[in-house]
Amino acid sequence: MHQAPEGILITKPVNKVTKRIFVAATRMNDGKTTTCLGLFEALHAMYARIGFIKPVGQRYLEIDGHLVDEDSFLLDQIFNVQVPIESMSPVTIDATFTRRYLENPDAHRGAIVDRICRAFDRVSWEKDFTIIEGTGHAGVGAVFDHSNARVAQLLGAKVIIVAQGGIGRPVDEIALNKALFDREGVEVIGAVLNKVEPNKIQLVSDYAGRGLKQLGVPLLGVLPVQKMLSAPNLSQVIEETKGRWINGDHAANARILRVVIGAMTAKGIVDYLLPGTLLITPGDRDDIILAAIASAGARSTDGISAIILTRDLLPHPKILELLAHTEIPVIATKEDSYTIASRIHNMTVKTQPQDRDKIPVIKKMIQDHVNLDLLLSAF
Repeated sequence: MHQAPEGILITKPVNKVTKRIFVAATRMNDGKTTTCLGLFEALHAMYARIGFIKPVGQRYLEIDGHLVDEDSFLLDQIFNVQVPIESMSPVTIDATFTRRYLENPDAHRGAIVDRICRAFDRVSWEKDFTIIEGTGHAGVGAVFDHSNARVAQLLGAKVIIVAQGGIGRPVDEIALNKALFDREGVEVIGAVLNKVEPNKIQLVSDYAGRGLKQLGVPLLGVLPVQKMLSAPNLSQVIEETKGRWINGDHAANARILRVVIGAMTAKGIVDYLLPGTLLITPGDRDDIILAAIASAGARSTDGISAIILTRDLLPHPKILELLAHTEIPVIATKEDSYTIASRIHNMTVKTQPQDRDKIPVIKKMIQDHVNLDLLLSAF
């Protein structure tokens, strides 16, 4: 591994051998991390040694005294990258980072460059390919002189841009982002459009592909909507709703595919009590809760995934006793049914290390819908 003489700042990464690709996006939550996970798995089937780094992170957790970006931690947990986690996440933006930088930019600028370059040299050492994950759109980080476009240029990387599916809007947004990368002298080698309805994939591929061709950006792939990837598990739901467990906390990783509000008669709700369903109902609706218990049948997979009891109302003790003899997870919350339903509907669900069920779905989606040969032809 390269070691710079003491007191000298590295201004460029030394490792010139490894291929490196910078995964950018037109906005937050467009699918960068999903794309990185899928690409890591797909490239690992072709190259023995794959590295990963997220040079600048905004969502972080603390591990062994280090602030580490959540996505770096996620990828390391899933793929065991075998690189020190602090090198995979060299710069994290805490609550006062930007203010500290702006108070004295000259005192921080060189240190940030040095930290990113040293970390990149470490994660890419003896690697065949290194994936670099950006943060938001191309301009994010400009306030402290390290936008995504600037970091991609600093690391000598080629870029793919991930955008939400469609025709006009994603092409327009990719054009804006490409302009920033162009200004830094960074090559954009392709785009991936994400979250497209399966019946519109061909249409989007055709017309968005034509629009991107006018920009000189190849369309590498169109990814279909995968409901499972945006479906929260119960641990995420309980955190979002500030709820508490009443029954079945063993099922914290159960995935919620649909939400039903129990505002109808028990007879009318029976047809909605399907596997993967979260039932939201006040705790005094004994009739609906009994219908849910009946729907569970002999196996936990027969009925709904969970019940949320709203307004901190609990059922009659006898019904609580019946629930305790089932495997139905039950959560109690203070707010009303519609507020809870809105909170869940508006959740931003990011893949977490325990979401092992998502990884085969992501892997197959990238393999089936991204033209890896076209991507690799740029290197």
